[in-house]
Amino acid sequence: MSSSTLSHPSAATPEPQAPTNPRSRVVLASLIGTTIEFYDFYVYATAAVLVFPHLFFPTGNETTALLASFAVFGAAMVARPVGALVFGHFGDKVGRKATLVGALLTMGIATFLIGLLPTYAQVGWFAPLLLVVLRLAQGFALGGEWSGAALVATENAPKGKRAWYGTFPQVGAPIGFIIANGLFLLIATLLPSDDPTRPSTAFLEWAWRVPFLFSAVMVIIGLWVRLRLVESDAFTKATRTNRVHKLPLAAVFKSNWRELILGTFIMLATYVLFYLMTTFSLSYGRAATTAPVAGLGYSYTTFVLMMIAGVLFFGVFTLASGPWADRFGRRRTLIWVTLAIIVFGLLFVPLLGAGFLGVMIFLILGFTLMGMTFGPMGALLPELFPTAVRYTGSAFAYNMSSILGAAVAPFIAVWLWTLGGGSPFWVGVYLSVMAVITLVALLLSRETKDVDIEA
Repeated sequence: MSSSTLSHPSAATPEPQAPTNPRSRVVLASLIGTTIEFYDFYVYATAAVLVFPHLFFPTGNETTALLASFAVFGAAMVARPVGALVFGHFGDKVGRKATLVGALLTMGIATFLIGLLPTYAQVGWFAPLLLVVLRLAQGFALGGEWSGAALVATENAPKGKRAWYGTFPQVGAPIGFIIANGLFLLIATLLPSDDPTRPSTAFLEWAWRVPFLFSAVMVIIGLWVRLRLVESDAFTKATRTNRVHKLPLAAVFKSNWRELILGTFIMLATYVLFYLMTTFSLSYGRAATTAPVAGLGYSYTTFVLMMIAGVLFFGVFTLASGPWADRFGRRRTLIWVTLAIIVFGLLFVPLLGAGFLGVMIFLILGFTLMGMTFGPMGALLPELFPTAVRYTGSAFAYNMSSILGAAVAPFIAVWLWTLGGGSPFWVGVYLSVMAVITLVALLLSRETKDVDIEA
């Protein structure tokens, strides 16, 4: 018997009938948490562009302030693998349900408190310090949220529909985007600014706090849904047959290190594309055409409406990718999508330089590819690992990729944009290079469509 596991049972141990989760509850429980997760992300990402450079990093230089704001944004990604290890440990040892409730509470409290923060003008550098602490708390909680939601979906899915069910937590991303940016857009419309490059005084004084405080309502709904869950059959059987590891982290590094590495790099292009299409594109779209580092010169309202139109394709193709991956396989589907992302990275300049129509095609193509690559991940990453280390393994791979891709993507993109004198050419090349790395990881991986989810 391994020192990392408990004893194995007799084969004659009876298996009593365990309660199951209704499919509607599975869908809602896996969807609500990731909707809140991505809502919190988009609220912070939007505030990082519109608000925080003015209120928390008043350096006198807009580019420097934006980079500082993005640096804090990226700091949360460092905390995500730590959260993945902690929540993954308890998710594989204690259960998915309790761990998901803890992650949701931590995330909701941190987001709510950001809405109560004093500004730099009120308390000096203590303000950005508090922002960093709460952002780290957000990242810590997010480290355990996605994988738990994905496990709720895939471990409760009917046979042959795991990728379809795995898209339910994924579609929380476009829903969260629409809610968060729709709320910011409503506030900006009600409190218009005379300066198209800067929010109104009322927006900066108090209104930016509303989306952060509103997250409390969503968290309460999420807790109500998740507290009604029961454990999946896969985890219940693992517990009943004493296949639960004392130290899941040690077990996954010992037996599944290859899957950890491949899973991390399989997610890389997804993360980079995601953050370029959301955080960077908002900065680029709003920057004045006459600025030293020129952008597209759209108003905040106009460009967010354009992004929301693109995000609708994100949602549709996230859901569409599930049945496709169930039929043709996760690996095959993602190989073709990743090849398309490589080509898309080389189209940044011709599309973004072609006026309104070109920009809309850019947003629709980018968000469509985002849906097609993000959707199958809800099934693929959990399927790489056995039940006893599935939470830890999928969480760690997902969140390690967040450091390599998400944490630095907005920062690198702004730097490359500046280096190119306002041209997005090198930003697109950066995306293509990251997609090549993902393609190699996919080619080295195995198909997981037919694995036994209860193994």
